[in-house]
Amino acid sequence: MLPGVYNNNVQFVQTRDAVVILNEMIHDARIVPMDGRPHGLVPRWMGDARGRWEGATLVVDTVGLADKASFRGSDDRFHLVERFTRVAADTIEYRFTVEDPTVWTRSWSASFPMTRSDGPLFEYACHEGNARSMEGILKGARTQDTIR
Repeated sequence: MLPGVYNNNVQFVQTRDAVVILNEMIHDARIVPMDGRPHGLVPRWMGDARGRWEGATLVVDTVGLADKASFRGSDDRFHLVERFTRVAADTIEYRFTVEDPTVWTRSWSASFPMTRSDGPLFEYACHEGNARSMEGILKGARTQDTIR
């Protein structure tokens, strides 16, 4: 969840058994079970996350990141611990620690504030300036128009 140039909005949805973390960028949604179950054994695109509350802090522990989703060269020993703590009415401190002894000599951490936004989440879709995609979309729509 490192911030990029755009599409940095994040939405949290909490149910009785899980927390969903929806990232605007590439519209990734992580479903984080909060029921105390152990990690699974099958690698997943965004890893196998498990959550718990430590006081007012949501702690998300993730292992089992799929090979094709490697983070900075990490492998099956990748371990991520994220902490989300509300520090003000409109601010959550996002702190994470990453470890993978295959890549780094020791774990490392970073943090940054996530500031509340009342604006909408936008669909992540690349089409502006992509002539081939736009041509295909428009030709397909015109073809459907003639069939109807």
